[in-house]
Amino acid sequence: MVRSCHHDSFNHAPAQYMLNTGSARMGHPCLGSWVTYGLGSESANLPAFVVLATTGDVKGGPPVFGHGFLPGSYQPTVLRNSGSPVLYLDPPDGAASGRREVLDLVQSLNRDHRTARGPDSDDLSARIASYELAFRMQSAVPDAVDLAGETKATRELYGVDDRLSGRFGTACLMARRLVERGVRFVQVFTGSAGADDWDAAHADNDRTHREMAQRVDRPTAALLKDLKARGLLDSTLVIWGGEFGRTPVADGRYPDKRAGRDHNPYGFTVWLAGGGVKGGQVIGGTDEFGLRAVQDPVHANDLHATVLKLLGLDHRQLTYLFQGREQRLTDVGGDHDIAARLLR
Repeated sequence: MVRSCHHDSFNHAPAQYMLNTGSARMGHPCLGSWVTYGLGSESANLPAFVVLATTGDVKGGPPVFGHGFLPGSYQPTVLRNSGSPVLYLDPPDGAASGRREVLDLVQSLNRDHRTARGPDSDDLSARIASYELAFRMQSAVPDAVDLAGETKATRELYGVDDRLSGRFGTACLMARRLVERGVRFVQVFTGSAGADDWDAAHADNDRTHREMAQRVDRPTAALLKDLKARGLLDSTLVIWGGEFGRTPVADGRYPDKRAGRDHNPYGFTVWLAGGGVKGGQVIGGTDEFGLRAVQDPVHANDLHATVLKLLGLDHRQLTYLFQGREQRLTDVGGDHDIAARLLR
């Protein structure tokens, strides 16, 4: 439990960019893209990076989980909440036969075009890889997202059929299924759409936080328990948090409602489990008001450096040449010394 996270972005979108990409400005690759760039894919039939947005809305938009300036092969696949999880997953009637032959012809033309273009052909390489992956996904994705084979006990564990926790529980269960099948990085967003929102705590803080906790508490515990039972927790790093916390003082902008609390990027909590993390620890702390991180402060860049360390990557070496310099997730910051306290 890291209780001293901080950064300087007070509004949702730049704060989400900061926590996901290491920069408050859009256009930078997110953590999931950097991790897949550094570690590659473990599955030939499923994407290396999958995003599930359980309420269908992330306030910072797609740049929050985008690949930025990295090649397109490191962008995520976003699974939808309803209908087919991936658009155009099922071929039109009568188009199933001969798909491999058609794809082979298209790929041959793309490779010829790439050869003619020379070394500056990252986009073409990404296109070739994505076409091949799309073909494989048509058979692999339906099985990965089909929960019909899960036991009643597992569905109850995650609260899949519960009115409050059902959507997030389904996403967490799907995340476990994807990890089992070799998806490198899964990111689940929740609570960013109107009343179904942690940010509704600008008013009537106690009620809204209790309701949001009911949505996420059971599925989160289930995910950890299920991963451990299947022998996956030691090799799966679970990170839980938001773009900031809430102020310790009341937000008076809504005089007709019970007091809520405003945004607070100056001292908030993120926790990590599994993946080599030594559990049962509390790192850092805020001042006596709960406003600012004062004990062992951990900037968002430090958190990213630590996550990469836990995954076996040095944040100073994981770079990509763009705009004339070697860019990295942690920009010119980042300190992974706190990783020594997290590692077993």
